[in-house]
Amino acid sequence: MWRERLMGRLAVVTAVALFALALGRDKLDGWIEATVLPPLVAETSPEVLARDGSLLRAYTVSDGRWRLHTTLAEVDPRYVEMLLAYEDKRFRSHPGVDWRATLRAVAQAVWNGRVISGGSTLSMQVARILEDGPTGQWEGKIRQVRVALAMERRLGKAAILELYLNRAPFGGNLEGVRAASLAYFGKEPRRLTPAEAALLVALPQSPERRRPDRANDEATAARGRVLERMVGKALLTGAEAKAALRDPVPARRRDFPALAPHLSDHLLAENPIGTRHDTTIDKRLQSALEPLAAQAAREIGDTISVAIVVADHQTGEILASVGSAGYLDDTRAGWIDMTRALRSPGSALKPLVYGLAFDQGLAHPETLIEDRPMAFGSYAPQNFDNRYRGTIRLSEALRQSLNIPVIQLTEALTPERLLAHMRRAGMEPKLPRGRPGLAVALGGLGVTLTDLTQLYAAIARGGESIALSAARSPQQPTPKRVLSPEAAWQVTHILAQLRPPQRASHGPMAWKTGTSYGHRDAWAVGYDARHVIGVWIGRADGTSVPGAFGAGVAGPLLFSSFDRLKDRREAFAPPPPGVLTVSNAQLPQPLRHFASRSAALSSATPDAPKLAYPPDGAELETGGALVVKLRDGHPPFTLLANGAPLATGLRDREAQFDWTAPGYLQLTVIDASGRSARASIRVLD
Repeated sequence: MWRERLMGRLAVVTAVALFALALGRDKLDGWIEATVLPPLVAETSPEVLARDGSLLRAYTVSDGRWRLHTTLAEVDPRYVEMLLAYEDKRFRSHPGVDWRATLRAVAQAVWNGRVISGGSTLSMQVARILEDGPTGQWEGKIRQVRVALAMERRLGKAAILELYLNRAPFGGNLEGVRAASLAYFGKEPRRLTPAEAALLVALPQSPERRRPDRANDEATAARGRVLERMVGKALLTGAEAKAALRDPVPARRRDFPALAPHLSDHLLAENPIGTRHDTTIDKRLQSALEPLAAQAAREIGDTISVAIVVADHQTGEILASVGSAGYLDDTRAGWIDMTRALRSPGSALKPLVYGLAFDQGLAHPETLIEDRPMAFGSYAPQNFDNRYRGTIRLSEALRQSLNIPVIQLTEALTPERLLAHMRRAGMEPKLPRGRPGLAVALGGLGVTLTDLTQLYAAIARGGESIALSAARSPQQPTPKRVLSPEAAWQVTHILAQLRPPQRASHGPMAWKTGTSYGHRDAWAVGYDARHVIGVWIGRADGTSVPGAFGAGVAGPLLFSSFDRLKDRREAFAPPPPGVLTVSNAQLPQPLRHFASRSAALSSATPDAPKLAYPPDGAELETGGALVVKLRDGHPPFTLLANGAPLATGLRDREAQFDWTAPGYLQLTVIDASGRSARASIRVLD
């Protein structure tokens, strides 16, 4: 009887206990479900990445911390296993709280009167990190338990582990394993040695007391304890641990990558809320060109800066962008991005002028042109060396970068047409004032190095424009025709015959230099069949660099940059079918000698010979007789018709000649002092 009563009472107690447990469980579930989690998303460091995904440059977040985002897949698996074995061996099985470890920690604390071991799981540590909460107060512990249980239910193990990898403190302003790995080892945490992994496991427990750069002995001892336990956990062999102990703990922090700083700043300014900026920059090339630019600047002068742009002109991808000779060099105003600064291009625009002249049927590379003193209204340009070559082929005039011939071509083309084709190439030229004049052909306007390189990219790809960009997969605008394929090939063929600087490497390359007025800017731009490189050298404040010529300082740097880009330059394609490859004598008559619109002697010389009749630009019906009248100058005179002698030893100032050939005729008079004048006329049928 009593047994039946006992069994009945036990049944009641059991039922009450089960009910209480169920009620407690429901209460616990409700308590956990009602948990308001702390913010899980934190500001992360903006990153600029190279074409292969490697880090070019990173920035701190707004509070000055380095917090670089990473994923579980981007961290060495052995480090993760060592972390869990050391911090939370039952991480993958507990619900957020390891009750066994907690009971053990409580029992040890009661028995010893002090805390012997902690019971915090990795999930609880993440909860504390997210809320920046206390570690030893009961209220804080209870809050950590609640948040840990809630995160386990809502996020899962992988997400919690990634929160730890991104938010754990590693000393100073370092947060997250990626920032720590870059700062202490100079590498991403994808592949870590046992010594490196052990140090990263040890630091978050006491990040300030164990900072390797300030407390190297403490850091070394903490790493040793981790390695010892890993042997006990069978994650490392004894030999591996001993080898790891011999590796020195880094005693200083490394600088974070800071390649292509000007480009990085520009990308960040364009998209300030973006945290990842993918680029087309080749990290190896960028790493090679930045010190090359700095060295070149040091060799020239204390306040000199250098800029370099390298691009693939077939795709438009910018492979390297060096904005100055040193981003942090105040003496060189290194913070100024000279790839985007407006500067006078000097003679670097001449290839476009010649290409347009070929395109418009005004001239051919074999066309003869006069390089003599000339006045174009009130404008009387001179060659850079104040010397004149007389009658010269256009191809040679371009190779020698003569000023008088290119101004004659620009006069025939008009400066407006030159500017229009610059814009077709994607350039944004800036005029100093008002309407463009002939001086634009000699650099009388402002362009950027990036724009100038883009112009040469268009010439290199057969005259078709392409937008240069360092952004991944940019939206390319519809290509525009800058030059015909034939004219682009002719320009390339001429520039490819320029001799390289002394001691420079040889190989296929078309290149041109430029020097702005007053030696303020030295330029060199060159290309092969695949790549184009632009170089600028000068002072950021625009002051003169005496003695600096594009050919002397920028040219060698251009060739050195190509050598850093690749071992061998790529050969150009053969001429398009429409290219007319003939000698001057085989050219059509109007193309044999270029007819300038301007008189051949500066108007500043009042007694120079002049063609009083026929006037420049006249259209005549000769009836078989051509009358020529001269004024001023000193006899005897020589008369040329299309470059061929018409009369020599002429002392009279009026003469008549037989002339029946219709078409364009260029008359030139040269007096006894070598001064000349010229008129271009058209003889009608």
